[in-house]
Amino acid sequence: MQITVKSAQVFQVFHLKGRLDHTCSPELKSIVKEHLNEGKVNILLNLAQVDFIDSSGLGTLISTLKEVRRANGKIALCNLSPYVQEIFEITQLTHIFDIFPGENEALAAFGHRKTAATN
Repeated sequence: MQITVKSAQVFQVFHLKGRLDHTCSPELKSIVKEHLNEGKVNILLNLAQVDFIDSSGLGTLISTLKEVRRANGKIALCNLSPYVQEIFEITQLTHIFDIFPGENEALAAFGHRKTAATN
């Protein structure tokens, strides 16, 4: 999995590419933890290029949600592919996560305009 992070006002936008499974879960957790430790507690996960997710990946997203909430931050997801969207619907995670069609919609919903700058 490839992970790139960009700043968008008070949000850190994580662009994930590839498979979200047991092999990349530790890396994602580590990067999120680094940002939380730096006080960057608002996370937007852009899943546009995630072509596969398994139970480990879902578990990672749920544990990330818990960590962000513990840090008094916000987390949202955007750009879910049809496959990933279906997994979220089947597992009913659509009721737990804030999910948006795109980055701009997610940032607008949280009251921020997108001004992406490389982190």
